[in-house]
Amino acid sequence: TEWVWVGGLGFLTSTLHVIQGIVGCQVRRDPPNSTERYTRWINQLTPEQLLTQVFTANGPTVIMPTWFCSRAWFSHVGPFDEGGQGVPEDLLFFYEHLRKGGGVIRVDQSLLLYRYHPRAATTTVWTHRVRFLEEQALPRWAAFTIWNAGKQGRRLYRSLTAASQRKVVAFCDVDENKIRKGFYCHEDSQERPKPRIPILHFRAARPPFVICVKLDLTGGAFEDNLRSLHLQEGQDFLHFS
Repeated sequence: TEWVWVGGLGFLTSTLHVIQGIVGCQVRRDPPNSTERYTRWINQLTPEQLLTQVFTANGPTVIMPTWFCSRAWFSHVGPFDEGGQGVPEDLLFFYEHLRKGGGVIRVDQSLLLYRYHPRAATTTVWTHRVRFLEEQALPRWAAFTIWNAGKQGRRLYRSLTAASQRKVVAFCDVDENKIRKGFYCHEDSQERPKPRIPILHFRAARPPFVICVKLDLTGGAFEDNLRSLHLQEGQDFLHFS
């Protein structure tokens, strides 16, 4: 079986059977303290989270410079989108890989030195992420709660299609000011009356949740709150931020 190193130049010949998967590895950063939260995330995801956390803003759960896959699978998924500057070609390929039933595997060894470039170009991927969430996750749920009544949660709600918006039964939060307000009114809606979505304390809300709270940013407070609900990732909640 011919294997191709997607993340760079070179080929690997293997006697392994063709697998429908992308194989990556853990990485080291240069300089070591750059993008610490992202590096912890990419290196510490569990095997299950390599699939459940594909909706986050961090992008593919194994990073593209480490990818290996069979030549046959690469050809099946299709080429990278060469649409030009700003196109998140690695994310789009990764999504198409998942759509076609591909798996994700990480070798738990640090085999790549990943250099950080402060002026590296960033791309706008929000629309692609929302559409992928609506396509792959939301059809499983008749109703759901958005965890975060702040800027990111409201942005997600406004970005959803009308059909997906109707599935949002509540926002939830820990901010007493937001909870005291009682609801979020979607002022840009063409509906009359305009939708008013309740804002609840997270303990009063019901799963499933689409979580728009960044991980590893609150000194563990958010993670403790989530663990206290004894929910199953992928079934009762998904991370989007």
